[in-house]
Amino acid sequence: MGKSESVSADSIRGHIDTILLRILDNHDSYGYELIKRVSQKSDGRYELKEPSLYTSLRRLEGQQCIESYWGDESQGGRRKYYRITPVGRSLLQANLAAWNKARDLIEDLLKEET
Repeated sequence: MGKSESVSADSIRGHIDTILLRILDNHDSYGYELIKRVSQKSDGRYELKEPSLYTSLRRLEGQQCIESYWGDESQGGRRKYYRITPVGRSLLQANLAAWNKARDLIEDLLKEET
């Protein structure tokens, strides 16, 4: 995908927490893996930058939506993993419902009048 086909980072920014919660809802993950997963899920159209990732992870952890723990890798550096909590699952479901309502409304508002 070329830059012209990329989605503006501004249009994604407000949804990073929900995107991360969705990924963590499937399985625990560490920072670099989350960045790779966002890139894969977007087919390379969106690249989550490290500062945005860690700002979001700190915010979600502060809200008790996720919790972190150290992995037990036997080789290389230890990784800090993140997992979703019940609070995070509730927020994810609420955000998905709000997103679906907003998407439906925007689609209705942008439909060509006949």
